[in-house]
Amino acid sequence: MSTQSPAAPGGDKLDAGVLKVAGVVILGAIMAILDTTVVNVALQKLTIEFQTSFDTIQWIATGYMLALATVIPVTGWASDRFGTKRLYMTAIGLFLIGSMLAGMAWDVESLIIFRVLQGFGGGMLMPAGMTILTRAAGPHRIGRVMGVLGVPMLLGPIGGPILGGWLVDAVSWRWIFYINVPIGLITMAMAWRLLPKDRPEPSERFDFIGMLMVSPGLAALIFGVSNIPAAGGVGAVDVWLPALAGIALLVAFVVRANRVANPLLDLKLFKNRSFTVAMVTMTFFCVAFFGAMLLLPTYFVLARGESAMNAGLLLAPQGVGAMLTMPIAGRFADKIGARKIVLPGLVLMLAGLIAFTQLTATTPYWLLLSALFVMGLGMGATMMPITSAALQTLKPQDMAKASTATNILQQTAGAIGAAVLSIILAALLAGKFGVPTAQGQLAATAAVMNPATHEAASGLTADSFSTTFLWSMILLALCLIPAAFLPKTKPALPEGVDGEVAAAPPIMTH
Repeated sequence: MSTQSPAAPGGDKLDAGVLKVAGVVILGAIMAILDTTVVNVALQKLTIEFQTSFDTIQWIATGYMLALATVIPVTGWASDRFGTKRLYMTAIGLFLIGSMLAGMAWDVESLIIFRVLQGFGGGMLMPAGMTILTRAAGPHRIGRVMGVLGVPMLLGPIGGPILGGWLVDAVSWRWIFYINVPIGLITMAMAWRLLPKDRPEPSERFDFIGMLMVSPGLAALIFGVSNIPAAGGVGAVDVWLPALAGIALLVAFVVRANRVANPLLDLKLFKNRSFTVAMVTMTFFCVAFFGAMLLLPTYFVLARGESAMNAGLLLAPQGVGAMLTMPIAGRFADKIGARKIVLPGLVLMLAGLIAFTQLTATTPYWLLLSALFVMGLGMGATMMPITSAALQTLKPQDMAKASTATNILQQTAGAIGAAVLSIILAALLAGKFGVPTAQGQLAATAAVMNPATHEAASGLTADSFSTTFLWSMILLALCLIPAAFLPKTKPALPEGVDGEVAAAPPIMTH
């Protein structure tokens, strides 16, 4: 066993030990992100396969997100108690088991259950991986590390939809889950060999009461919001009752967390101005952006009649655009204020979204592809610098809790954004085709596939999408307000850290 020290004083480069850790974390992140993007392009195929309705098949995605929201709060405590390496390998194992079972699903109910199991593993993968990587690199290289961790976020949007579309069209929908198995086994082996040796700390008493508040609270809130399309409005009992219960639990958690010694989520982190502003910015960003991204494959398949494979290919320019700007943004996030990067990125994203607010059934593809490329450029300059701004001024011992809080917010805001925009789209489609809200997508699909009604139905469907993307654009524009308060200069080292080397703990390797 050997110990590797961090980079020399004043050095910003990531040394060999950090790069090995980054390789393992990136593989795990690719597996989780690839799974999400692969499934999105397969929803239409799964609806037909299981002869069900769109509001039911959505639970394949919603159930996964509910599981993420439930398990993420445990990750920070488990990282300290059992060690991040053990936690990371456990997460991979759960994800693998869920993937294999999902591929063998015999009906939609079993598939939803197995996706929830996947979510329990996936919910721990990203925060545990981020904690491992940020601890290895140290606060002074957070931006550089976030740029590296952004690699799977580039590969996911590019490779995921293409791979998923090809598997659905040419092989079988079951392989969108089986594909995780070889990646997971390789990641498990590399994690055992390369990740730093666990150094579990004397753990504080676990806040089980807090867990019984925040985890079910998040789950109930998302569950209630997700029920709106099927229920036909917010007045239904299965909408307002779980949503209200979720809000009550979350408020109770916040009140209690400020009074107990060791809460499940350390709300004292929000006393740090940079962290708080970054979290508010991230909330608006995730609600607007990830909600819109969930709908893009559906537009190409439903309104334009493309295959799943072609829909995946058409989404590639967005990933290419992000690939160009994300490494640059990560580098500059360490050197200049996040505000100078994030604000131009948001403007680019808004410019790209304009084209999608004017959709028709015949909008030229060159215009849509150009808009996706511009949106990708903006995304690459936005998401990672926001995360960097949240973590840069924190002490090393706060990294695990801060990473957990960041991931809770990202997943929850993204899930709510997807639910809200899906509700808007479902209501618009239902209004256009004169059916109940829960049947809007099914009615649109049937009308578009009918040669006699194809042209008119495609126009009505495209118009519904354009209005939905307008709402996304409004939500993203609101993100400019908190982004204007992000740090405008290079952040100082966290209080109590004397020099750059002290910021990063030694890296232990086998």
